[in-house]
Amino acid sequence: MSEHAYRMPFGTTVMEDGRVRFRLWAPGADDVALRIEDTPMGTELTMAPEANGWFGILTALAVPGSRYRFRLDGGDLLPDPASRFQPEGVHGPSEVVDPCEYAWTGSDWRGRPWHEAVIYELHVGAFTPEGTFAAAAERLDHVASLGVTAIELMPVAAFPGARNWGYDGVLPFAPDATYGRPEDLKALVEAAHERGLMVLLDVVYNHFGPEGNYLPRIAPDFFSTRHQTPWGAAINYDGPGSVQVRAFMIDNALYWLTEFGLDGLRLDAIDSIVDDSSPDIVAELAARVRSVTAAGRHVHLVVENDRNETRYLERDARGRPRAFDAQWDDDFHHAAHVLATGEDDGYYRDYADRPAEWLGRCLAEGFGYQGEPSGWRAGRARGSDSRHLPPTAFVGFLQNHDQIGNRGFGERLASLAPPEAVRALTEVLLLAPQPPLLFMGQEWATTRPFLFFCDFEPDIARRVADGRREEFSGFRSFSDASARARIPDPGAAATFAGSVLDWDEPTRRPHGDWLELHRALLRLRQREVVPRLADVGGHSGRYRTHGANGVAVDWSLADASTLRLRANLGSGAITAVDAPTGRLLHASPDQNGTGLPAWSVRWYLDEPGASGGSVNEGPLP
Repeated sequence: MSEHAYRMPFGTTVMEDGRVRFRLWAPGADDVALRIEDTPMGTELTMAPEANGWFGILTALAVPGSRYRFRLDGGDLLPDPASRFQPEGVHGPSEVVDPCEYAWTGSDWRGRPWHEAVIYELHVGAFTPEGTFAAAAERLDHVASLGVTAIELMPVAAFPGARNWGYDGVLPFAPDATYGRPEDLKALVEAAHERGLMVLLDVVYNHFGPEGNYLPRIAPDFFSTRHQTPWGAAINYDGPGSVQVRAFMIDNALYWLTEFGLDGLRLDAIDSIVDDSSPDIVAELAARVRSVTAAGRHVHLVVENDRNETRYLERDARGRPRAFDAQWDDDFHHAAHVLATGEDDGYYRDYADRPAEWLGRCLAEGFGYQGEPSGWRAGRARGSDSRHLPPTAFVGFLQNHDQIGNRGFGERLASLAPPEAVRALTEVLLLAPQPPLLFMGQEWATTRPFLFFCDFEPDIARRVADGRREEFSGFRSFSDASARARIPDPGAAATFAGSVLDWDEPTRRPHGDWLELHRALLRLRQREVVPRLADVGGHSGRYRTHGANGVAVDWSLADASTLRLRANLGSGAITAVDAPTGRLLHASPDQNGTGLPAWSVRWYLDEPGASGGSVNEGPLP
């Protein structure tokens, strides 16, 4: 088989002799029939029962392209939970796909090391007017010229309707047909690799969406009767039958990495996974990925984890990740957002007392909350000591899909904060040792919002709209029902349409100026910072504050140099701040004297044995 074909114990396998093997785990069924849709009258074949709830059949009546469904105990026809493609949507038949039919050309791509990561998160449907994998590939020159080294796709697994963020996926092996065929996603990955871009994918292992999830009817044991999540019954990772459930999810991760040549995965909200076993599914999945990754290939794993746990981020004696490369650092975002906007509602209240100190701690030590009580969480302690981890273990960002889209009106930071604040925080983000993440359109300060959107059947759509508005009742700005009523309906087509990027914007000012600023900062990062990050260890950062809004951070880098940040992230000048030794890498415009004017940033590089001076490149835009 091709190195890009992942052989799974379930779903379909096209055999060397052309026949197709079908397997389904249906432990609650007495009999299962396979219906091949595109044969005269729709042929139905009885599948042979196997041990432990499995059913299987090998037939020459199906070929690549055949559409099929399963019928359990004479009931309704259901799609394959391990379908590789759903050409008619999540309620329709599945399609047999032979992964060996795609002719890969970039066989020498081995990925990029994690310390080089500059991540660009995008939603395939809203990234371009066409909303397809092919259209996204046509915009990769823009992304590469920006200085990005990785694109991160929001989830693409098949979801109900014509539009969705992707976190309501129900068929986790099937790229959604609204974006294109599996071959189109593979072509996007190849196009990215040709430009030196890694491709990461968001995957969701904490829940299934509310429409089109047929697993409870096929395999009731897939869900737990003991655990609950915000989305209902938890996925059964630790009860009877969980062996097959765990294998399904681990195989899903390996499938994306193998069959689509992806360079990494970001696991969504692992704090919402309920698993009392040891190792838990998150740790076991990471161990399996690490154990099968080919020598010399860079495969990266990232988590989102509100609990701020370091156990998934630990390094071995050589400084390599034991499980996950990094975690999205929400604390970084929240502290920066409070500095930029002054907001103190909702979870921002946890950072409103001393935002500069929280940001300084994130920059120097990783997490902001390292065991302190969280007021937003009713005083519960949150987080663990992260000082021993390298800065590359934490992904910093000023915007992402959650932090924009989970606002009532999906506002971008440029619509909420003064431009000088956005600029200063961008100068911090893009030159800090942490891998930075940008959300599509951020690089040109787009005016387009990114709203929460979906396309469920009417009853679910109504409940989702009501539930979303109720979610905001705990925020002061939405305490009044009339204010909540103005929140856009997630199911309205216009809500999605208003979130699609406008690619004419960067050709106009001031958007073009913002784009050039990002390009210049990332060129500087690539030249001066990235080469010194490869072997940075823990305890590398130290920080202190100057007044309410001044931050000073020093990092000891891998070549014994010291990277120094001096920033005033407020509207009043700071007159007393130390002047570090070393070469001035970058300074915000309009800086004179030894103090720091409002919203100003300076970066220095102190190299052993080097004289002072500044980068001979002229001012940034």
